[in-house]
Amino acid sequence: MTEAAGFALAVGMVVCSIKELHWSWPLAIASSVLYFFVFKDSRLYGEAALQIVFSLLALWGWWQWLGPTLRKTQSNEIQRMSARSAWQTGIIALGLWPLVALFLQHFTDSDVPWWDGFVTALSLVGQYLLGRKYLENWLIWMLVNGVSMGLFAYKSLWLTVVLYTIFLVMSGLGWRTWHGKMKEAV
Repeated sequence: MTEAAGFALAVGMVVCSIKELHWSWPLAIASSVLYFFVFKDSRLYGEAALQIVFSLLALWGWWQWLGPTLRKTQSNEIQRMSARSAWQTGIIALGLWPLVALFLQHFTDSDVPWWDGFVTALSLVGQYLLGRKYLENWLIWMLVNGVSMGLFAYKSLWLTVVLYTIFLVMSGLGWRTWHGKMKEAV
């Protein structure tokens, strides 16, 4: 039941993100709270902790997307990362991965600390990029969703495998939609 409710809210969240609707952020909070329990019960502690972080980042993302309107300033438009920013982001992700994985390996009973750590590290990066409306967030999510499908299959979280399969397709759609919006704006 918890997994099914989290599934439904998460699909709604991605649909809203693709459409740049700020309602994606409260849906992210609700879905993350539910998936915290799903992942904790499956001993995916990195994923469970990530859901708490996602909830906090969703508050920040919501402010990023609503803030310009509330402050009556220029809106937060979709943007591309510079080559330098992309390299820095990659280095940060590669640095986070072993930190998270080693923490999981030494302080939890996780049986998949390196895979869980990889998905967790990239998800943090992806969430930040989404909040700042960087087009490249969708590429990160494609990678996260593809790897997560295997991780969740290993844990027999079949409904979540279906969810992340949908997420993978939606990430491609998100990339295409946002890329089209950027072209229209030029």
